[in-house]
Amino acid sequence: MFLPAAGVLYLDVYERQLLSALEVSMVQQGRILAATLGERGEIDPAAATAILQRLQRRLNARLRVIDRNGWVIADSSQLGPQLPVSKIVLPEEYARSVSSEASETRRAVDDSRGNALYRLGSGIYGIFRRLLGPPEAQPAVVEPFPADQPLRIPPVERALAGKYGASTLISPGQRSVTLYSAIPVRSGRQVVGAVLVSGTTLRILADLYQVRLAVFQVVLASLLVAVLLTIITSTTIVRPLRRLRGEALALIDGRGRLRLDRKEGFGGTRRTDEIGDLARALELLSSRLGEHLAFVEAFAGDVSHELKNPLASIRGAAEMLEDVEEPDQRRELLDLVQREVARLEHLLKEVREMARLDAQVEGEERPTVRLDELLPALVEGARRRLPAGVAIELELDDARVPVRAAPERLAQVVENLLDNATSFAPAGSVVTVRLVRGATRARLYVRDRGPGIPEQHLQKVWSRFFSYRPPGTGDGKPHTGLGLAIVKAIVEGYGGAVAGENREGGGAEFEVTLPLAG
Repeated sequence: MFLPAAGVLYLDVYERQLLSALEVSMVQQGRILAATLGERGEIDPAAATAILQRLQRRLNARLRVIDRNGWVIADSSQLGPQLPVSKIVLPEEYARSVSSEASETRRAVDDSRGNALYRLGSGIYGIFRRLLGPPEAQPAVVEPFPADQPLRIPPVERALAGKYGASTLISPGQRSVTLYSAIPVRSGRQVVGAVLVSGTTLRILADLYQVRLAVFQVVLASLLVAVLLTIITSTTIVRPLRRLRGEALALIDGRGRLRLDRKEGFGGTRRTDEIGDLARALELLSSRLGEHLAFVEAFAGDVSHELKNPLASIRGAAEMLEDVEEPDQRRELLDLVQREVARLEHLLKEVREMARLDAQVEGEERPTVRLDELLPALVEGARRRLPAGVAIELELDDARVPVRAAPERLAQVVENLLDNATSFAPAGSVVTVRLVRGATRARLYVRDRGPGIPEQHLQKVWSRFFSYRPPGTGDGKPHTGLGLAIVKAIVEGYGGAVAGENREGGGAEFEVTLPLAG
């Protein structure tokens, strides 16, 4: 919209340029005539008329020769085909063409100004000029000049004084103005007269009206396009954004909590443009936020449930201490309290570690770690705390296996898997640790020959506080059921995955996959 609007403002500059070009052309014509007349000394009216006749009105301007007293002694507008045949006359064909050209010019001006679109634009512009534009001084209307007295207008007086004179006047009955330029005629150093050149701006206005009409048509077309684009933008961008905003606000209930029971998703997810990308991003964000809040609530419930049993044992033992007087029984109750307190401390430590994992895994640095170089040290450390009769075998390929992760987190994953496997491994069995490099991922396998995992528990083993140990198995130590849950949280935080299955011939196999660095 601004470019065509700037074109309207440029029309004033364009008009001034046309007027300046017209004035320069008129001055050049007047100078040629003044130079011709100045060669004869005093101006002879007959000679001046003959010169104008020889021009045959081939010039667009009106030329008048004025003597030193201000009288018009020759006028090109008075010369034409009505003169006697002995005189140099204007050809009839040329006279008709000149008259026809003037008529066509006026007709073009009238057609342009009579156009309804032009009148609309002119009215708007007129209101703008009246309200915001400076006041315009109206030049005097003096044409035609009186023929019975000397011509005393400012440009002629300046020319007779030996200077160049110019002015702009309005002729009656015309919508255009007339430019006047007066050039002194010198014979030696003496001013013997002046040449007055006048030209109407009617032809300029004819062209200018056409340009104005074309520019205003562009303005209206631009306005129409802007309106259509606004409607299209409103229907394809603004309304979908408002709908997404409403759907996003609907996720929050009156107390500012996320509605986990909200079934419907965000509208526009099937769109292929940026609105669709935004809708899908909001849906993914709300889904992940809902999963996280559900995790927090479930985690709080699980922790509360796990804390009830040791607290209940401690409270029961404390109440019985008041009634028991036998030293052996009191000692047993005190041992029970100490065991349950130790269990609570271990449980709280694991809970704190589990709660810190989400924030730490996302925010900590992830250097490139050679998993094939880290595993031997971790396996060697696990061998030192193995139960009697259980061995660990490490299988490595020659390939380099770089991953992006914190070394201490990888150590935590491997140690938890080894502790879980060795706690179930029977005496005389071997726990196998194998590392394999794939095309884009590293795969770590930990296998044992224990009792295996019941089918109904294959997915539950990764849940928090889940612990299943068949009778006669395990190392006898208390377990919180958070070891494999911590493994899953760390691995998934690094973009990996975990899985567990039973082996042929007995035992379990746990698989951890991590993306390779780079």
